Amino acid sequence: MAGTGYRELLRTPGVGRIIAAQLTARFPNGMSSLAILLHVEHITGSYGAAGLVLAASSVGQAVAGPVTSRWMGRWGMRRVLTLTLAVCVLAFLGLAFLPLPLAGQMALGLIAGLSTPPIQSAVRTIYPKLVNSSQLTPLFSLDASLQEIIWIVAPVVITVVSTQVGTEQGLLLVAAVLVTGGAWFILSPEVGRVRIPRSRRGFGAVVLKPPVLLATAIGFLLIGCCAAVEVGVVKTFDEGGLQAGLVLALFSVGSLIGGLASGRIPIGPWAMARRLVVVTVGLSLTMISLNVFWLGGTLVAAGIGVAPALAVLFAMTSASVKFSETAEAYGWVGTGQLIGAAAGSAIAGFLIDSAHSPVGACLAAALFAAAALVVSVVFVRSFPDLRHRDASPLPDTEAVPLL
Repeated sequence: MAGTGYRELLRTPGVGRIIAAQLTARFPNGMSSLAILLHVEHITGSYGAAGLVLAASSVGQAVAGPVTSRWMGRWGMRRVLTLTLAVCVLAFLGLAFLPLPLAGQMALGLIAGLSTPPIQSAVRTIYPKLVNSSQLTPLFSLDASLQEIIWIVAPVVITVVSTQVGTEQGLLLVAAVLVTGGAWFILSPEVGRVRIPRSRRGFGAVVLKPPVLLATAIGFLLIGCCAAVEVGVVKTFDEGGLQAGLVLALFSVGSLIGGLASGRIPIGPWAMARRLVVVTVGLSLTMISLNVFWLGGTLVAAGIGVAPALAVLFAMTSASVKFSETAEAYGWVGTGQLIGAAAGSAIAGFLIDSAHSPVGACLAAALFAAAALVVSVVFVRSFPDLRHRDASPLPDTEAVPLL
């Protein structure tokens, strides 16, 4: 049933092309952090220095997300995407070839983060204009599922290139995929056809809408738990990197399966809570044993709830704002997720050191997921009920009250 629905969706003109283009354009998101980490550590001999450059890049992405997303409504998608893409590519080339001190590397890391093209905000703004209203929620589910391919394949590719060929070549690969995928997406006809109206509200006002604020908070906690899982798995198998990669891939495979299976399930106010129960229970079970088979199995189970929960985030955001506000809203949600990733990694590392065991990271992941579940239950009335309506943005043509 779901498979038939997805086939119909992909037969809609432009849908398959824009999905493939945006996945390629976002592929560097799964490579850039590792590429920077491995390169800076290689040339400085210090993971601390590499962490500082990586932190600068993450801060840049978190700050820029809502800003560059909003710019698309002012100057157009293609202009903003082309400018940010060009600057980001130059920053990665600078990191690869310029003999800079640590401060210079941090500056380039910050520039790379600030100029990360807002592909995610752009494509999720385009989706409502590509399909009819009944197809929008399944499209969000398909998008959330297929993005797991990035997190399954990209880290493996960049690790092999950086360790077996060279770290400069790893950064060059990131730049090359940025150019290739970014150009494909920017030149897609759908990007040229969809024009975002300029928002009449002040910058940041959209994030104060309860559903958007809720999506940002839950995204922070959900991605925080995923980041804690990554730290815990890497620590558990630090003597066997292949096992770590395979176990993390299983987490993403579970998410891919869950997202594809849930595409046609109606989204009511309790949908997020039900999906987060799956994530919380699965991550809680990881603390029982760090055996590779047990860990792999429990992470597959936990992953089954991740993409479906993300699909709810995307749908509730779209359904709660005007079309002119969608890009900025997704920018804020993305910023919440980036900050969550940093917080999840940091807290997991602290708990590992305190407990002298990777179980500390498993505890952090379970606590982040449980907190997201609690938030979704306590604020259930703030979730839009999409069982009998579509997830399309609100029209910008409604009457504006005069003062």
